[in-house]
Amino acid sequence: MLIDTHSHIYSEEFDDDRSETVKRAKEAGVEKIILPNIDSSSLERLSSLAKSDTSYFYVANGLHPTSVKSDFRTELDVIFSRSTFDSLPNVVAIGEVGMDLYWDDTYIKEQKVAFDFQLDYALKNNLPVIIHCRNAFAQIMDVMSAYNGRGLTGVFHCFSENYEAAKQVLDIGFKIGIGGVLTYKKSQLPEVVEQIPLSSIVLETDSPYLAPVPHRGRRNESSYVSCVAEKLSSLLALDYGKVCEITSQNAKKLFGIA
Repeated sequence: MLIDTHSHIYSEEFDDDRSETVKRAKEAGVEKIILPNIDSSSLERLSSLAKSDTSYFYVANGLHPTSVKSDFRTELDVIFSRSTFDSLPNVVAIGEVGMDLYWDDTYIKEQKVAFDFQLDYALKNNLPVIIHCRNAFAQIMDVMSAYNGRGLTGVFHCFSENYEAAKQVLDIGFKIGIGGVLTYKKSQLPEVVEQIPLSSIVLETDSPYLAPVPHRGRRNESSYVSCVAEKLSSLLALDYGKVCEITSQNAKKLFGIA
């Protein structure tokens, strides 16, 4: 069985076939899906899907870095209000949070403040964090340095850095989230996963983005996490079932789910 540790199938891209998408995921062996939040506007959609099957869907609540603007404090107030958390089922993480400087760095200071706030919240509430990192690895590690050795846990989702960066992530006790990028021809991830223990990896799709080969260029969905597992199995010369078993156990331990 597989766990998709990062999927946005509550988004509007799935409005026409969401139930069929979930059915395909189950048929592909996906036993659980974690749904990370984006901002206050996505809370209702996320909550509705999560409540439709509380034995299947789990929630990560947080403010995505690309949604951090001048009003980010208001967003944080809404997202981290008691009423919001009380309305969400199965909250197992804070996410997705982090920094994204790919498009521009207009709100870099605000992103750092929002990221630090959410790391602190996660630590105080004994929740792991799901970290979004794009063109901002050094900045993220700088913010996180204040939390080293304090028991903070989590995953660097959609990891796309080199081995040296992966080692830094593992050194602070975090997992590495591997998705469709592993299957791309020009990806450096195959070299990375061959050098790190399987016990440090969790699988994900980031649906509807970054579909793996042979679905690249199309909408991603949770069933395609099986393609990532197959590629990892091939790279490590391990049985597919063993890869599924170990990565799923990693996810269950990290997020505290049965």
